[in-house]
Amino acid sequence: GQEQALELLKILQKLPVDLELLTKTRIGMTVNALRKSSRDEEVISLSKTLIKNWKKFLSGSNKEKDSTSSSSSKKKDEKSDKAKEENDHKKEKDIMDVDVKVKEEKPFKDIQRKQSSFPAPITTDAVRLKCRELLAAALHVDGKVIDGCASPEELAEELEEAIYAEFKNTDSRYKNRVRSRVANLRDVKNPNLRTNFLVGAITPARLAVMTAEEMASDEIKQLREQFKKEAINDAQLATVQGTKTDLLKCGKCKKRNCTYNQVQTRSADEPMTTFVLCNECGNRWKFC
Repeated sequence: GQEQALELLKILQKLPVDLELLTKTRIGMTVNALRKSSRDEEVISLSKTLIKNWKKFLSGSNKEKDSTSSSSSKKKDEKSDKAKEENDHKKEKDIMDVDVKVKEEKPFKDIQRKQSSFPAPITTDAVRLKCRELLAAALHVDGKVIDGCASPEELAEELEEAIYAEFKNTDSRYKNRVRSRVANLRDVKNPNLRTNFLVGAITPARLAVMTAEEMASDEIKQLREQFKKEAINDAQLATVQGTKTDLLKCGKCKKRNCTYNQVQTRSADEPMTTFVLCNECGNRWKFC
């Protein structure tokens, strides 16, 4: 087999080979495979010579093809070179696509970083991010940092999440709710609300639904209670003086400090209607 192969290689050496013949017959791949599998030094040497001459011929006929395959054809056949070249082109294209994608995403990430100071926000909505910043700023109003507790940014994020979970959108109701939390948290006269929220005494879910009366400072609560009592007293003074009694029990406060009046509201043969006022809580009722 080696002698026959050697004879065929010598015949190939004498034949006029051109680019068309090499392309159609793929004789170069066959000779290269013979070179790899043969153990005869003469066959290997002649095969190398033929391949080298054909490479020079290809270089003179088509310089572009030679530039991409000449370095690798010494170790691999033409089929392997072509596959490697296509793979390299594919990788290069993928790398370029990734670079372009990174460049497109970078401005967006920069804008996002400017909008919010949160390390990993779970939303990209500009309104929600702005509300989180306002809430965090309200918690920073006195510059107090409590060790061992969640950061103001994290608490602000949880509070905004709780408010958003109730309305499911960023309409006027959502904005009003956030605005009232911000106003009460940043109130320098109401530090207890801010401190209780920071230390966890008030949870974000609870603060998200608290009323204005519940969030008010102790001073405001005392004033409201005082106004309520004064209003009750004014209402009592404005009524016609009746008869005090301890025989009637208020159904609201359960105390027996009442004043009653009897008025004929129906025909003369009907019993009088008794109007009762509780002097303690201002509750009113009537009976016949």
